[in-house]
Amino acid sequence: MLSDLEKLKDQLLSQTKDYKTEIFLHYLVEKFGKKIAFATSFGAEDQVLTDMLCKSFKRPSIFTLDTGRLPEQTYEVMEATQKKYGIQIEILFPDYRKVEEMVNKYGPNLFYKSIENRKLCCKIRKIEPLKRKLSGLDAWICGLRAEQSLTRTGLERIEYDRSFEVIKVSPLADWTTEMVWNYIHENNVPYNKLHDKGYPSIGCEPCTRAISPGEDIRAGRWWWEEPEHKECGLHLNKLSNPTKKEIQK
Repeated sequence: MLSDLEKLKDQLLSQTKDYKTEIFLHYLVEKFGKKIAFATSFGAEDQVLTDMLCKSFKRPSIFTLDTGRLPEQTYEVMEATQKKYGIQIEILFPDYRKVEEMVNKYGPNLFYKSIENRKLCCKIRKIEPLKRKLSGLDAWICGLRAEQSLTRTGLERIEYDRSFEVIKVSPLADWTTEMVWNYIHENNVPYNKLHDKGYPSIGCEPCTRAISPGEDIRAGRWWWEEPEHKECGLHLNKLSNPTKKEIQK
């Protein structure tokens, strides 16, 4: 049986199918009020959405996950973003006790040793803090685009996220890379300077590298793994979307 949020997702998807991005985003923030928030990692797409939100709302609800392993350039764009828009972005951290236990048991760079270790690290540093935040929300906004990777093809602007039992909103689902960067340059949006050094996708420092011309735009994320495994658990496609019980394993 479908939950109320799953039913609402279908209604909203149909209702907003012809809405332009800014109107779409504004409508959904108004619709959910305090029950929706934007999760940013300060990538190019996230910066576009931050700009749109700040043009529509004085105090948009924006949060980020600080894993403790982010590159310095991410902190720089975080500061620049808060200064430009006059906002305070909520910063979420992992449970330090779980981080200590994991690192002492498996080592600081455990993620290179196996997919299981890498997923454990992502779970403790990213998924669990996100779960805490989303437990009080009905919907979350993110900067996913369908063309970003194999695991994101078929992405819709509104989906029901069974992992976290909330509606997931991806306003830029059908945007191209060119559209993203045109918006950034035309609107003078601050962005992570690693993008200028061959990093189209930026995550934790040890799990991100620059890519070569012709490589997939997410080839630099967990580059030692096969493409079909390159998700941290925050964004699983709807065909393999696990139940909440499974995500806790």
